[in-house]
Order: sequence, then structure tokens, then C-alpha cells
Amino acid sequence: MNDLNALADEHLAAARADAHGRSAHLLLRQEPLRQTVIALAGGSALDEHNAPPAASLQVLRGAVRITAASGNVEMTAGELRPVPQERHGLLALEDAVVLLTAVND
Repeated sequence: MNDLNALADEHLAAARADAHGRSAHLLLRQEPLRQTVIALAGGSALDEHNAPPAASLQVLRGAVRITAASGNVEMTAGELRPVPQERHGLLALEDAVVLLTAVND
């Protein structure tokens, strides 16, 4: 099993050094389930994209804002919530690491 704290540290350092302020690691792939650790430097974003059929986002470090037409939602470390079932984006309000769990068809 992977150490989430070590992965968070590693990918947050990589995100801070990346020109786009991001770094990701596919942690688990057991189709149709995927889990990905995503690190974003503060102020960086994942542009709007389509939602998978089912997904949740857990904030491991920092704070993020999920942006969607239905309304924006801010999350901080320790929070877990479903990903909106619509096009959405993700903005790091500060340096942040999230765990995305997605089920794809």
C-alpha cells in the first residue's frame, strides 16, 4: 500500500516546481475504480472538465474550491464529498493535495 502522506509531500513539492502548478499520481487502478492523488500549488487550477459517472474528492492537505454551474463549494483538509455530476473545475485556494476516487464505465 502507498503512504498517502509521503505521496502528498512528494507531489506537492513537484507541483510547486511545475510551471502549471500541478502533479498527479495514479494510486490505484482496478477497473472500473481509479484513485488519483492530485497536488496543486496555491492559485493553480484544473480547468473545467466532464465528471465521471461516479466520483468523490477528499482533501488531504490545504483548501480547494470545486467550481460548477450549480454553485461553487469550498473544501478543507479532512473533508470528503461527491464530485458534481456536471462539468466542473478545481482551484487550489492554497497549496493542496486531494484524493480523487472515480468509477468509470
